Formats: sequence, C-alpha cells, structure tokens
Amino acid sequence: MQKEIILRLLPEEASNNLTVNRYIAESCHVSITAVNGYYITKQSIDARSRKQVWINLTVHAFINEPFRERTLPQFHFQDVSKAAKSVIVVGAGPAGLFAALQLVEKGIKPIIVERGKEVRARRKDLALLNKDGILNEDSNYCFGEGGAGTYSDGKLYTRSSKRGNINRILELFVHFGADEKILYQSHPHIGTNKLPHIITAIREMLIDYGAEFYFENRVTDFTINNNSIKGVTTHTGLTLQANAVILATGHSARDIFELLHKKNILIEAKPFALGVRIEHPQTIIDAIQYHQPVRGEHLPPSSYSLVEQVDGCGVFSFCMCPGGIIAPAATSANELVVNGWSPSKRNNPYANSGMVVSVEIEEVVKYFKHTPSVPNESDNPLLLMHFQQAIERAAYTAGGGNFKAPAQRMVDFCNNKVSTNLPACSYHPGLNAYQLSEVLPHFISNALQKGLKQFGNKMKGYYTNEAVVVATESRTSSPIRIPRDNITLQHPHIKGLYPCGEGAGYAGGIVSAAMDGEKIALSIAG
Repeated sequence: MQKEIILRLLPEEASNNLTVNRYIAESCHVSITAVNGYYITKQSIDARSRKQVWINLTVHAFINEPFRERTLPQFHFQDVSKAAKSVIVVGAGPAGLFAALQLVEKGIKPIIVERGKEVRARRKDLALLNKDGILNEDSNYCFGEGGAGTYSDGKLYTRSSKRGNINRILELFVHFGADEKILYQSHPHIGTNKLPHIITAIREMLIDYGAEFYFENRVTDFTINNNSIKGVTTHTGLTLQANAVILATGHSARDIFELLHKKNILIEAKPFALGVRIEHPQTIIDAIQYHQPVRGEHLPPSSYSLVEQVDGCGVFSFCMCPGGIIAPAATSANELVVNGWSPSKRNNPYANSGMVVSVEIEEVVKYFKHTPSVPNESDNPLLLMHFQQAIERAAYTAGGGNFKAPAQRMVDFCNNKVSTNLPACSYHPGLNAYQLSEVLPHFISNALQKGLKQFGNKMKGYYTNEAVVVATESRTSSPIRIPRDNITLQHPHIKGLYPCGEGAGYAGGIVSAAMDGEKIALSIAG
C-alpha cells in the first residue's frame, strides 16, 4: 500500500528517519517493520507559536510493499543541428535558457546570444569587482550566462502559479543536477555556489543537441524589414538571421531599451520598486522568528517577509537572504547598486533583505520637475529608467567611489542622524557613513523610515541600531515593459519579435522567468 500522510513534527523528529517511520506506522496503525520507506512531497516550517516551532511534512509512504524512489519525468530533446526552423534567443538568463530547452524539445534550433561570459568565467570578473572595484560592464552580477539569479542566490520561490508549470521548472533543475529537496520545500533554494554547475549542464546539453551559443556578443542592432524582425547584429560585427527573435535580456539591459526607443519600437515605462538593503546579524532574525535565544541545530537560518502601506505607498521586503552576503550589482561605471545572495548552506553570520518602496510615474515626474536635462513627461517610456540611474549615481557619489556603499545604522537612518560608526557588514567593497535621506528621494526615504518603525512593531527586535541600511537596492524589476500581443505573444508592431522574461516586464524571479521563456517557445512552436 502507498499512502500520503501529513505529519506535524518537532524539528529534531523531522530530521530523524526512524522517528518519521514510527509516526507513519502510528498513523497507518501498522507495525514499524511494515514501513519500507518514504519520500517527502511537501515540507514547511510553522513558527507561529511562541512556544514551539513545528515542521509540517507530507510524505509518500510505502506500507507492506517495496520502497521505490520518487519518479521524475523524462524530457525528450531532439537533435536540432539541421532543423529547418531557428530562433535567436538574446540573453542566457533563466528566460532565455528555458526558452531554448523548450525549443529543442519542439525540434527548433535555438541560437543563444549573450553579452556576458560563460558562467564560470564570470567569477573572475566578480572577484575583481568585489576586491578592486573594477567593473566589467558586460560581465557582472547581472550580465552573463545564467543571468542575474546565478550569482544572486538561486531562490526558486514564486507565487506565479498561473503563469506556467512550476513543477516542470523545478523538475528540469533537478534533471540538470539540483537537489531533489527543491521539489518539496515551501521556499526552495539552490544557492549561488551550486547554481553555476546546473547552468553549465544546461548549456552543454543544449550544445549536444545542436544549439549554438555566442558569448561576449552584445546585441547592438536589429534587422527589421516590413515590420518583421529578421535577425540581430552584435558589437563584434556578428550578424545572425533566424525565423524569430526572443528578447530575454533581463531587467538591466538599458542599452536594449534605448535601442528599441531609438528605432521607434514601442516600449512603456513600468512602475517598479527602489530602496535599500538591510542587514542584521542572523542571530537577531533567528531569535525573533523562532522565539528562542539560540536557533536549534535542526532549524535552518530563518527568513522574513514584510509589507506595509505607508501614506498610500507600498513598502516591502524583497529577495530576503538568510545567512547571506550583500554584493555590488552595478552594470555601469559610477553607479551603485547592491543585491543579496546566499550559499546553499546559508551559513554566513548575516541576514540581508531588500527593503523597497513602490515607484509610480507621478512621483518621478515630480522628482525631475526641476531637472531640464531629463525629459520628464509622463509619457516618456525611459522616464523611470532615468530615475533609477539618477539614484544609483547619487549613491555612488555618496559612497565615495570604488563601489563603496553609503550606509547608516537603522535607527540612525530613521532619525536622520549620520552614524558615527557602522557595524561589521558582509558587503566586501566597504561602507561609507552617510545620511541616506540625501541620496534617496524624500518620498522613498520617508516611506522607509515610517515602514521600518512599523516593522519593528511586528517583529520585536527588528528595529535596532545593530542593523545596517545600505543604498541602493534598485534592480528589483525592470522599469520598462516591452508590450506584446496577448494571443501571439509577439510585439504588437514587429512580427517575429518576442519580448520575454523580467527585462520585458513579464516575470519576477528565476522560476517565473523560466516559465515565461517556455511560454514564448511554445507559442513559436505553435
């Protein structure tokens, strides 16, 4: 007999197979010797009670019959080396790679064009950025094989269940080397140290089946005839042609947005969010969330998710990284952007999270009202992108250059007081004590200050000067949307051009971007 069983266990019980077997036997009213094994189908932590943390498990148990491992799907890829139909995929992030995988399944040849380097080669550029402040504008935390998520944590949680098949995306990650835990954890996470190996495996398989990759080729032009796209040209002089072009360049490809605008291809300004990254000692977050002074050995480093309305403006946490590190994520010189990531074990001593404020067009028009150098009409599609750039440049200046980041202790920030000293922080380039309300527009700093105090009421101990506020978290999503037809998914004015993923405004994270890539590929395949 096989049976799905729901269990509510103590952390130490959930981590012991014999104990789980005993609870399965009790639930089924059989001897423990009748339980031949189980695998987990769902796992979550319930820390709502101040007295006890629980682990909720759903297991697939085998009673009085041999145990069989979890059945994973088989994926059937085709040799596309001589395929009649080909598609250029601009960008090798999750949207582009999963679009390519789906194309190969459908017998269509993907030609992947990536401005950055292969995933392992990116590490050297990240090291130079962290240690010496040397930025490669085409190879960094945002650009390169695997996209922004590869060296920015590998979190796989998404609420976008209506956008596609989440389980299929997770199963594909497992197929290429991810731990099966991601199939059942409530907030699955691969880790920056493991994701590059998976991305490499995806590329190698695609090449084996006939796909082509062109790294270190930044797209600089589109070939368009009679409102139909025929191919692309890169900065190296490479010209490629295909039946369609998938544009999956990510949220930071400003040059692509400018190119589209220059060629009078319709794009739209899209509200996004901007703010700071906040770092606490992980022990503080653990004590708050688990209601105990020391986290138990069977519990993972804890996370949090916070949201509040402040004066009609949304303030919320974003990309929370337990046991994580703050990293420099700029893509251009003289701009300061920070992001966070965690290794698979999440074993660093700090917890960091973006804390951001919703940015609407009306507020940005007010911000640029006295800035004649920036076209500030509300119908300017690049308006929010220019706003994003302006804040990042102000933060770079405030940090003192070389990608040092302006920062304050949390309570000091809320009281508009420059910190006399700053706590230890995981941000490798270093911090510079600065009044962040002089970097951030008033509507953002004011909302953050009020929001942080309210979050302190929700999480006792969160509002503390042991936490450091670091500017600026500005790449939460794209400030541009590239419109597409709801049925064909093509650009409404350019036949064969398929805007895709986060950069086009249709996704928000690894899994949702991957699902969008598959959706586009299926549309092309018909």
